Amino acid sequence: MLTNIFSKHGSTQNSENTFQLRDQLHKPKAQTTISALLASGAHFGHASTRMNPNFMPYAYGTRAGITIIDLDHTLPLLRRAVNLVRAVARAGGQILFIGTRPDLRPVIQKAAERLGPQGYHVGERWVPGTLSNRRQIFGGGVVDKTKVVPDLAIILNPLSNAIAISELAVEHVPTIGVIDSNVDPRVVMYPIPANDENTRTAELLVGVLSVAGREGVALRQADLLQKAYQSDKRSRIQNRRS
Repeated sequence: MLTNIFSKHGSTQNSENTFQLRDQLHKPKAQTTISALLASGAHFGHASTRMNPNFMPYAYGTRAGITIIDLDHTLPLLRRAVNLVRAVARAGGQILFIGTRPDLRPVIQKAAERLGPQGYHVGERWVPGTLSNRRQIFGGGVVDKTKVVPDLAIILNPLSNAIAISELAVEHVPTIGVIDSNVDPRVVMYPIPANDENTRTAELLVGVLSVAGREGVALRQADLLQKAYQSDKRSRIQNRRS
């Protein structure tokens, strides 16, 4: 085959090792760059007339009446959120992904699956009272035997989930939110300024966050194995002495 003869003299890219647009959902990267954020459209905000005054520190400027989000702020805030997600997952915490639009449901479902039993998602409408009235909604037996309140929540469309955010705040659950230019960044504890209406942006951001969570789960498993090994080692030493 000519391909086998000439491949060593040219590119080695093929359909298997070349990045595809669908990879943002199924094969997200552990890190991202400003270029990737730009390519996903993360810098496009809403009309400048709709900009929330408290969002101004994260605005780069306006173009054609549209607020341009400053990605020089987005990237470090995303990295801060990544470190938080990894730490919570490593500590054994439960992480909840919330995205209540049809296009966001597969994104948060994939994200929760990456964390295994520590990941959960809400893709339908948030039922008021899910946390504040959980004993009546889930039943006393379930609430007493099962952990219902998450340790961290990641919200992709905060404006549509104001009730969820308020209930999480009452329960002192830290929140990470994708904050567009028409949203007050103070509604969540860890804002990530970016376009909240673009599915590609959501796939990129949640992909990075969920991979960090998966790394945290793996680190937790390694910690548990190390702890079990040390405990077994101490037991064997004590048995020898006795």
